[in-house]
Amino acid sequence: MTAPRIESLPDGIVNLADFERAAEARVDPASWAYLNGGAADELTRDANRAAWDALRLHPRVLRELGHGHTRVRLLGRELRHPVLLAPIAYQRLFHDDGELATAHAAAAQEAGLILSAQSSVDLREVAAPMLADPAAGPLWFQLYWRDDRDFMQDLLQRVQAAGYQALVLTVDAPVHGARDRERRAGFQLPPHIRAVNLGGRKQPLDLQPGQSALFDGLMPRAATWADVDWLRAHSPLPLLLKGVTHVDDARDALASGVDGLIVSNHGGRTLDTLPPTAALLPPLRAALGPDVPLLVDGGIRRGTDVLKAMALGAHAVLLGRPYVHALAASGALGVAQALRLLRDELEIAMALTGCKTLADAGPALLWPATSLHPCLEDPR
Repeated sequence: MTAPRIESLPDGIVNLADFERAAEARVDPASWAYLNGGAADELTRDANRAAWDALRLHPRVLRELGHGHTRVRLLGRELRHPVLLAPIAYQRLFHDDGELATAHAAAAQEAGLILSAQSSVDLREVAAPMLADPAAGPLWFQLYWRDDRDFMQDLLQRVQAAGYQALVLTVDAPVHGARDRERRAGFQLPPHIRAVNLGGRKQPLDLQPGQSALFDGLMPRAATWADVDWLRAHSPLPLLLKGVTHVDDARDALASGVDGLIVSNHGGRTLDTLPPTAALLPPLRAALGPDVPLLVDGGIRRGTDVLKAMALGAHAVLLGRPYVHALAASGALGVAQALRLLRDELEIAMALTGCKTLADAGPALLWPATSLHPCLEDPR
């Protein structure tokens, strides 16, 4: 597999929600539950979206906006716009071309791509279209910790050799959340789809009678700050942590020497009743200061959401489920169109709020949040 197939867009696609409606008819119901479901009662999943909606923009007018742009700097590199594609596993569940189609679309739209460790396409194959286009956004690789340092060392070497430019360690999911919708649907990976970059076998749990599979089996193997130190010592690539939500953990991350954080509640898929990421972002930015790279995901659907995230202190955003909806609806062309629509909406929002560049998007761009939505109040 070297190039994605070319497909037509479904009729009537004018925003990202249109892709979701088009995709649902094309995806197996159990796989759809896996993609769109959240943990438990899905309160956090739904709150992510509601929180961006609750924020209101407060525009300025009559400003000189000629020659404005969406460019930002991240990890020492200038990006054409602040949208990256979040790591989402097993994309061949939703389209035969899977992550390869996603990579071609990201390169075409100058977007960054974070490849999931559980990609269903080889990491070298995914890297090729991104590295072939000088205008493409950054190419990062997401890791889940595995308590096998020989395996981890081999994986780090393969990632670096393939041209990936940073590592993203997911730290908020040492176990799966209680995903009721997914379990009711009876989701299982089909035999032909697997995490092709994760060879070898995990060691079986060695439990004694009466021990907990979770606390005595899995938790002793989960990542700790010592493993973050090990990753930094064994790879020269910048390291970001994804899933930090507490300011004390953010400060510990900064002290450990990590290069950035991604504010994430895993799309509401791990622990339900977490605050929405729009509420988590401001206190983390305040704790870290203005310069530490800070990205955010969770519920991004509109260009106005991107602008609001930047106003709250993000350096960039991650787009998650919507691009997989676009992938399911029409492959690489769908993902490219979704990115184009989001970037166009961002430019419109900037123009209508008086932002010549994204550096103009600060807290003053937002109507006071506490008057609109209690979840957005600063917990401090």
